[in-house]
Amino acid sequence: MRLPDTTAGARILGIGSIQPDHVVTNADLEKRVETDDAWIRSRVGIAERRIADAETSLPDLAVEAGKAALKDAAFDPAELDAVVVATCTMPNPIPNAAAQVATGVGAAGVAAFDVNAACAGFCYGLGVAADMVRAGTARHVLVIGAEKLSDWIDWDDRSTCIIFADAAGAAVVGPAATGDEVGVGPVAWGSAGDRADAIRILGDTTNKLHQEGQAVFRWATTAVAPVALDAVERAGLTPADVDVLIPHQANLRIVEAIAKKLRQKGAREDMVVADDIVHSGNTSSASIPMALDHMRAAGRVRSGDVLLLVGFGAGLSYAGQVVVCP
Repeated sequence: MRLPDTTAGARILGIGSIQPDHVVTNADLEKRVETDDAWIRSRVGIAERRIADAETSLPDLAVEAGKAALKDAAFDPAELDAVVVATCTMPNPIPNAAAQVATGVGAAGVAAFDVNAACAGFCYGLGVAADMVRAGTARHVLVIGAEKLSDWIDWDDRSTCIIFADAAGAAVVGPAATGDEVGVGPVAWGSAGDRADAIRILGDTTNKLHQEGQAVFRWATTAVAPVALDAVERAGLTPADVDVLIPHQANLRIVEAIAKKLRQKGAREDMVVADDIVHSGNTSSASIPMALDHMRAAGRVRSGDVLLLVGFGAGLSYAGQVVVCP
């Protein structure tokens, strides 16, 4: 018996994302529920969100994001060893998304499994993929955060229909060339199962997403910043080393509160902070990789930047890590 050869570390080789074409504005929602643009912007900071049509499945979104990440990495999908899909919105528990997605991107036959840590899912998946690469279990892993939340929303409930949206974001993870080129830091993660009822799918005939908004807001604005700081410390860095903060895009006020607390602990005033939620809404596990993809396309993030990712959501589950932008 022998253990597989290990590698010095893991890094992100490429990223990609996809959103549906259909845009739902705040004005559109005003026609359905008692709300208005000013109320929505003041509560969650969202101006518009993207919603998939009935014919588009969650695996469809994941496949397109995965293909975009593979193209960005200039990587042959036939060389993948595993596909990990982070999601909490598959229509049925079986089959999983990942096996379908692996076939869809051209990597049929590889290891494929789903991770359900809700809005923390991408960070969980990235942590697992990086550990697989470091341990020698896999050399190249495609990690995708994909959600079709519109299938689970009560469109007459203004506390949720204004927030959630559909999308997928992906990253190709592979070995670092040397110990000095590690691109994915150790994951800082955990859970608060005593707060599980704060975000849940109602076990009744509606089968719709329910959220205790104020409870989640209070928890996120107090508990998430310490997780982010833990991830920085585990990476052997200080808050001043962080170029870009990309928290889960749950609520613009939560994002701003996390950034403020990090700056109080030494993060730079010029640290760039993701605000993709304004035009994308809350896309759960897709929000972090998609925000990174959008920010890079807009020139707000550059190759080599030090990024601090932190996801948090239903479970309650949370995770974060420092990564280097490919």
